[in-house]
Amino acid sequence: MIGCECQVCRSADPRNRRLRTSGLLEFNDAIGHRRAILIDAGPDLRQQALRHGLTRCDAILFTHGHVDHTWGLDEVRRFNATMRAPIPIYADRPTMEHLHAAYRHIFQRERNVNDSFVATLIPTLIDPQRPIEIFGVQVMPVPLLHGSLPVLGFRFDALDSTLKPAVCQHTPFPFAWCTDCNGIPPESWPLLTGLNTLVLDMLRYRRHPTHYSLDESLRVAEQVGAGQTWLVHMTHDIEHADLEPRLPEGVHLAWDTAELPCSLGAAP
Repeated sequence: MIGCECQVCRSADPRNRRLRTSGLLEFNDAIGHRRAILIDAGPDLRQQALRHGLTRCDAILFTHGHVDHTWGLDEVRRFNATMRAPIPIYADRPTMEHLHAAYRHIFQRERNVNDSFVATLIPTLIDPQRPIEIFGVQVMPVPLLHGSLPVLGFRFDALDSTLKPAVCQHTPFPFAWCTDCNGIPPESWPLLTGLNTLVLDMLRYRRHPTHYSLDESLRVAEQVGAGQTWLVHMTHDIEHADLEPRLPEGVHLAWDTAELPCSLGAAP
């Protein structure tokens, strides 16, 4: 936190150095091409991409339009250059409208005074509870509540040869990404069953009007019953080494640069 001298902000533990929350799913598709699907594009995207040595971005999924999840979209123009291809982006209508308003120089390039180098994107609207397929992965938009704001989580399933969710999937599949939320509508609970991996919002110990607190997140994790749950979006109230040993079995604090092994192949 800017201007903060608390123990966590001054910590030498790299797990306490937190940039904005984002995720990347990297895998080889059915014909062996390397793919990279980005979840949100926050203001730290450039720093995160450089740290991980990313050279491609094949698609971007947006959970919602808040600036800490969208204000790095300018940076993806470098992926256009490295891949020599446009990038599909997926968002619900309110989020897509926000992106068009915030990035008029991208979406209305013809109106720019100078024809400068901007991202080349292919916008695609998505709807809650209507799955889409991206490079052999089924992506199910999961309705969530971020306070009173409807946002999206995403469930990811590896597909079999008939393009249906595989009966047996390697970890982390099926997995769900549920950041920036403090409510799960009744229609969304069935979309969170049978998970191997759950990535779940958890801001701090105290209650918050738009994010899950620790106790609330743990109740959700218990109800979902995923094989492993990773808590994200922590503020500086959370000291990693202090809380991690006290979490229930199967529940962990995520940290920047954390990686989970990923394989799309169905288990024999």
